[in-house]
Amino acid sequence: MAQVIGFIGLGIMGRPMAHHLLKAGYPLVVHDRVRDPVDELQKAGARTAGSPRDVAAACEVLITMLPNSPDVELVALGPGGIVEGARPGLLYADMSTISPIVSQKVGQALAAKGVRMLDAPVSGGEKGAIDGVLSIMVGGEQAVFDTLLPIFKVMGKTITRLGPLGFGGFTKLANQIIVAVNLAALAEALTLGKKAGLDRELLLTALAGGLAGSKCLEQKRSNYLAGTYNPGFKVDLHYKDLGLIMESARELGVPLPTTAVVQELFSALRVKGRGGLDHSGVITLLEDLAGASP
Repeated sequence: MAQVIGFIGLGIMGRPMAHHLLKAGYPLVVHDRVRDPVDELQKAGARTAGSPRDVAAACEVLITMLPNSPDVELVALGPGGIVEGARPGLLYADMSTISPIVSQKVGQALAAKGVRMLDAPVSGGEKGAIDGVLSIMVGGEQAVFDTLLPIFKVMGKTITRLGPLGFGGFTKLANQIIVAVNLAALAEALTLGKKAGLDRELLLTALAGGLAGSKCLEQKRSNYLAGTYNPGFKVDLHYKDLGLIMESARELGVPLPTTAVVQELFSALRVKGRGGLDHSGVITLLEDLAGASP
């Protein structure tokens, strides 16, 4: 019989991930602070729970997909949290992008209750979550990874164990450096093309066929063509990730000069009230600076 899975956090990414688990035949218990996605999953066949504690008490495997480190700490260790409902043997995968140091702290606290934890952040954005082709970067014990691998395969395509708990998070931060810098580079390139009078669709096609081609260009192409930046992954969330990156870099003694500049671009976007845009919306700032806004 399939393991009962608990899923906490049904936002842009978590909602489609949870749907994939249901479609794969896993019994699912869900919780979120927002009622609409809970109702949606309930109609699709999931059970609901009123708190993280209740989810933990009802499942054998628990997944969280939450915005930031404080959210994971609260859900895992706070009042009514996972720690209060967990039984020995519970397997817990946090698939949020948070501080790897916090992942290790949470893992140590839950280990005292007999819970074995993986950090397993993902890359691929909303489209990757909807298509079930996320890249999942995992830290934690090999045995727990092996047990949860069939579950990860329902939600992702590339699943890699990097090492002990926290290593998934460090890998995700490295991923977010590349994505943020790539999006900023695309913004500059496309703004240059716009000022030069190039046809954007033809420009994107030409760039995609050479060394400048990337997943970012491919996935964000429709945004650039439409000039609209509805969130698949919000500027606010990537700005949060950039903060985690710089914090980790300081602790490890790693200079990240390019990332620091991109962080300031994202900061400026938020000052302009554009934190809710998709992160490819960094182009709107470059267009403003170049006097090339629509």
